[in-house]
Amino acid sequence: MESKGELTVRQAGQRGGSSTAGKHGSSFYREIGRRGGQARKGQLGPEGYAKLGRKGGEARKTQLGSRGYAELGRKGGEARKSQLGSEGYAQLGRKGGRRVAELIKRGKQPAK
Repeated sequence: MESKGELTVRQAGQRGGSSTAGKHGSSFYREIGRRGGQARKGQLGPEGYAKLGRKGGEARKTQLGSRGYAELGRKGGEARKSQLGSEGYAQLGRKGGRRVAELIKRGKQPAK
């Protein structure tokens, strides 16, 4: 980028962003993002925040389609498996299976 002459708004923004990133680092951006998220959550409340999340999920589902969404889930599962290792992943599956069995058993009990 040239140092002389007029800058476009975009170039000025890039220059300012690079300068800020150099001074503060990635933790600065994480912190201001967290603060912004907390402020927005306070404005919307729990119901509004949930509604916003559903809206984003629907948009993403439309964007990806059913195959893309399935691929996204598969990749997430593989990432989790690599984090836990094969034994940890198996243990997680057993825990989930016990929980499902418990819920089924509870569902078969007569209503009180």
